Amino acid sequence: MADKAEDEEYEVLHPPTDLRSKVRELTPREAKKFDPVKAAEAALERLSPHFAKWMESESSNLLEAWNVIRREGVSADTLDPLYQAAHNIKGQALTLGFPLVGEVAASFCNLIENLPSPEALPLELTERFVEAIRAMVAEGARDGDNRTGVELLAVLRTVSDSYLAQLPSADESGD
Repeated sequence: MADKAEDEEYEVLHPPTDLRSKVRELTPREAKKFDPVKAAEAALERLSPHFAKWMESESSNLLEAWNVIRREGVSADTLDPLYQAAHNIKGQALTLGFPLVGEVAASFCNLIENLPSPEALPLELTERFVEAIRAMVAEGARDGDNRTGVELLAVLRTVSDSYLAQLPSADESGD
């Protein structure tokens, strides 16, 4: 075993800054009073004015990935950035105050995840998902109180599920 370790090349990385020097240790009295949940909520409150801009940035990333597919066509290489952009929105939407947008992104991710191949991506439906997410972010359609957004989500889910039901499963396609 030791010979093998000597044969392998590796590099040990050392962090440039020891973060312990940046943190003040709480006294026992301060530690008793410290509520980490309350501190996290306060931090989120301070950041919340930026949430809409961050969601706009994520929806712009989604549009950029979609535009690459429109220019270059669908392949594993072009589909992956689109999926990653939708997945990022899905993951961040609730924290950033856009749970309805997160549900649309989750439905879009489900569509992509269940395709038998990248070429099976329905381009018209994909465009509808991208535009729905962008419009909902731009209009501030944050939650179930937005009836138009809720109806749009329902239609997109139904169409997506119907499309996927028509496709052969990965087992049937020989993958």
